[in-house]
This record gives sequence, structure tokens and C-alpha cells, in this order.
Amino acid sequence: MSDWTAFGRVDEDGTVYVKTAEGERVVGSWQAGAPEEGLAHFARRFADLVTEVDLTEARLNSGAADAGHSLTTIRRIRASLPEAHVVGDIDALATRLDKLAAVAEEKAGEAKAARDAARGEALARKTALVEEAEKLAAESTGWKTAGDRLKEILDEWKTIRGVDKKTDGELWKRFAAARDAFTRRRGAHFASLDQQRKQAQTVKEELVAEAEKLKESTDWAITANQLKELMAQWKAAPRASKEAEQKLWERFRAAQDHFFTRRSEVFSARDNEQRANLERKQALLAEAEALDVDGDPKGAQAKLREIQAQWHEAGRVPREAAAGLERRLRAVDDKVREVMDSAWRRTTKEDSPLLAQMRAQVAEAEERLARAQAAGDARRIKEAEQALASKRQFLQLAEQTS
Repeated sequence: MSDWTAFGRVDEDGTVYVKTAEGERVVGSWQAGAPEEGLAHFARRFADLVTEVDLTEARLNSGAADAGHSLTTIRRIRASLPEAHVVGDIDALATRLDKLAAVAEEKAGEAKAARDAARGEALARKTALVEEAEKLAAESTGWKTAGDRLKEILDEWKTIRGVDKKTDGELWKRFAAARDAFTRRRGAHFASLDQQRKQAQTVKEELVAEAEKLKESTDWAITANQLKELMAQWKAAPRASKEAEQKLWERFRAAQDHFFTRRSEVFSARDNEQRANLERKQALLAEAEALDVDGDPKGAQAKLREIQAQWHEAGRVPREAAAGLERRLRAVDDKVREVMDSAWRRTTKEDSPLLAQMRAQVAEAEERLARAQAAGDARRIKEAEQALASKRQFLQLAEQTS
């Protein structure tokens, strides 16, 4: 507006007045020129105030300025109006500033509420982090996981702002104390664990030494049970350190493998021998079962004795086949004895061919025992002694009943 006479005037002595709803008041003096120039000078000052108000309002509405700061500016300008050395529509500007102040107060309240909420949220977050840290320090035994989590809590802690200095300091002391307590408890745990591992290493070294002492044994059944017991003790013992555990296990396992490999080789050879013995005894049994006992009892008896001698010399067979073979051979022997007993009853004691044959068998058994003793074969000696005792018993019974 170029006509400022509606809001002010300059009197004859150069005094400048501004017009308001409350009346006129002096705002200054103008002696440098025409009255119109004086009004324009004080009007430009008013325009500067309006410009400041415009900027404040724009920044407030855009959110670029802090509402509290804007409210301070608005109140400052509003308070200066009653004595402002300006010419302009002061009443309108005052009304505008009052409305703007109300907006700024509302926005400042909202900003304060937001800050209070953020401060509360920050406090809640830090409190929760402290409580979590204290729980980890007191209870956790997942040392690596808990240690990593405490580092994450510290990183998250650094991102949280807005807690008042006093409260933040108190929370930090609690967090630091929890972290220190966890570190001490973890250190004590691993110190104890190291001691346990040293003790476990000593126990397992003893187990390894025992296993290595047994690995060359030929007492297959007893040693196998001993090694199985050592394995059970190994599994029940705590673990040593990773490196020591691996080295000791390799030695322990090597001793076990050495023994059981040797046993397997011996058992395999024995199984092969017993299978060969089985084939031989099956052939002898087939020959015995083919004897013509009824047609030629004496010949059958003599042949059976030869078969029985070879039978004993053939050696052991697999356990599952032994009983069946022995039962079938006894059946042939029983049949021959029955036929010969019948023939024997028909002869005198002196003329009994059965008694003569049985004496010959005793003599043959005695010779077989002598040969076994000369050879120093314990198994053959035992079998020959059993056969001789059996034949002598049969001969004695036959002589008593004749």
C-alpha cells in the first residue's frame, strides 16, 4: 500500500503518529523531507515486520522450524507491536499474530508430546535391553550366543537417543555391571571346563594304554569283552580338549581295530578249517550209513571202527552241524552194536568174535593214544583218552555179561 495516511500521519513539527483501534501514538520524528517520505520510511519498517511474520508462518506450516522456536518469535513480535516504531495496520498484524500463536502453541504441544513419547519409548527400550542383559548375565550358559547378543545390545544401545542424562547414566551402570558379571561367570566356566578336560584326558590316556596292552591278546572272548567295557567307559567319560580327544581316539580305535582284525583273521581261518572238516565228516558219514550191517556185521563193524578213527582225526566242525552229524553216526554205531550183540549171544565167551574185536579196538585205541602223546598234540591226546576209556568200558561190560 502506497497511501499510508490511513495508518499514520506526520504533523507540522515532524512528529510521526500511527493510528490504531486504541487511538494514535507517536512512533518517531521525521525532519529529513516531505511528510509522505516519512510515512513511507516507517511503513517500510512495518513491512519488515510483516516479512518476518510471513517467514515464521511459512516455516511453521512446513515443519522446517521448531514449533517452540516459532512460538517464541511470534510472541516477541506480538509483544513489540504496542511500542513498535512503524506505520501500518498494526491491529490486523496483531490479530494475525494471535491466531498464529495459537497454531504454534498447538504444534509445540504436539511436538512436546511426541518428544515425551519418544523419550518414554527410548527409556522403555533401554530398560528392556538392561533387563535382558541382566538375565543373560545371571542365567545363560550358551556362552557364544549370549556374548554375541550382549554385543548386539551394546550396538543397539548406541542408536537410542532421548533419555535424560541421569536416567541414562543409571541404566548404563546396570548394563555395564551385567556385562562384567557375564564375563566373570563365563571365565569361571571355561576355567572349570579346562580342568575337567585335563581330568578327562588323564582318564582316556589310561583307557588307551589299557587297550594297547590288550591288542596282541589271543584270549579272544575275554579280551573282546574287556575291550567292549573299555569302549563303554570311553563313551561315559567327559571329553578332553578337541586336539587331545582326536589323537587319543585315533590310538584307542587303532588298538581296538588291531585286536578285532587279528581275531577275524583267526576265526576266518578256523571257519575255513571247520568247513573242510565238515565236508570230510559228511563223506565219512555217508560211507558209514552205506555199510551192509545185516549182511556182513563183522565187516561193517571193522569198517565202522576205521571210520570212527578217521572221524576223530577229522577235527571240529561248525557248531550248528556237529550235533546232527554225531547223532547220525551214533545211529549207525547203535545198529552195528545191536547186530553184533545178537551174534555174540549165540557164541561162547572164548569164541565170541565180538569180544575179540572189542579187545582189538581197545588195543588200537591204546596205540592211537600213544601216537598222540608222542606227537604232543593236546587235543588228540584228550580225544584218544576219551575214546580209549569208552572202549574199555564197553569191553568190561561185554565180558561181565558173557
